[in-house]
Amino acid sequence: MLVDLRPFNVKGNLASESLCRANITCNKNGIPFDTEKPMITSGIRLGSQAATTRGFGLKEFEKVGELITKVIKGLSENPKDNSKVENEVRNEVVNLCSNFPIYKNLNK
Repeated sequence: MLVDLRPFNVKGNLASESLCRANITCNKNGIPFDTEKPMITSGIRLGSQAATTRGFGLKEFEKVGELITKVIKGLSENPKDNSKVENEVRNEVVNLCSNFPIYKNLNK
């Protein structure tokens, strides 16, 4: 999925870095008719492969969307230091993922 960040006045490279620090993987990505340089971009690209592999359902994807929005809005409000929001979201991501382990112990 391609997300246009212009309404938030956030650049794709900064959003990608902030989301990464919050344990959410994405890539900076140009959007159609992007006026930003390719190393900056006006958007991000998100995938669902890792979450579906873990077994996330609709409820979990809604939570992921809320967490992404929280990081982007935090970056929009405080572009110099989004660490407080990143730390909060990182903890929520770890908690969410702990309920959906990648590998299950079949010996139990």
